[in-house]
Amino acid sequence: MMPGLNPKKMKQMMKQLGMKMEEIEGVERVVIYTTEGEYVFEPAEVVATTMQGTKTYQIQGSDPVFVPKELDIPDEDVMLVAEQAQVSPDEARTALKETNGEIADAIIRLTSA
Repeated sequence: MMPGLNPKKMKQMMKQLGMKMEEIEGVERVVIYTTEGEYVFEPAEVVATTMQGTKTYQIQGSDPVFVPKELDIPDEDVMLVAEQAQVSPDEARTALKETNGEIADAIIRLTSA
């Protein structure tokens, strides 16, 4: 609610404008998935506002924690880099992660060291 405004009057004004607010009960965590990773709000409160037939959700809580997306590296790529650079699969997987899955860059990185 807005500071200095009577909550009862605020509800009355919202009703006149066709607005409805309701808190979604029992929310413990909100996760927003992006192509780069996930934003995790924990603990979180979610309020749904309906105005003129459109529903909007507001998240309230602490600053989100960003969890970067884990790069999915196929085993075939790991084996190819390990064979070409003559290193262990673990070293090959690490190099692929460091080069965002780029096979040629991983081989160059491992063989030029």
